[in-house]
Amino acid sequence: QVQLVESGGGSVQAGGSLRLSCAASGNTYGRYLMGWFRQAPGKEREGVAAIDHDDSTRYADSVKGRFTISKDNAENTLYLQMNSLKPEDTAMYYCAADASARMTLLDSDYNYWGQGTQVTVSS
Repeated sequence: QVQLVESGGGSVQAGGSLRLSCAASGNTYGRYLMGWFRQAPGKEREGVAAIDHDDSTRYADSVKGRFTISKDNAENTLYLQMNSLKPEDTAMYYCAADASARMTLLDSDYNYWGQGTQVTVSS
């Protein structure tokens, strides 16, 4: 069992930056696949970035070159550095985890979810 708590969301102007954090507790954090997802009003939830236990990463095309996922195993914390933010990045952002070793950005493949943190980007 893994508990996840996101923080770091907020409002920012286009071109700005935010860093999201996800504090994990419970089972062994380092062996999990961790991911960031987002859901905008009226849209389906989409995968943004994922990182596995070997620190391999995957990004959605829409955020490549702008967002960076990372983790601190000692602190049991997952991060998402978001630069060059655009209004279309506005969404609720969720942290997720899964015990599977398979890299994926499909939300149905993740078993543990945080409550989310809102990111709003104004033009």
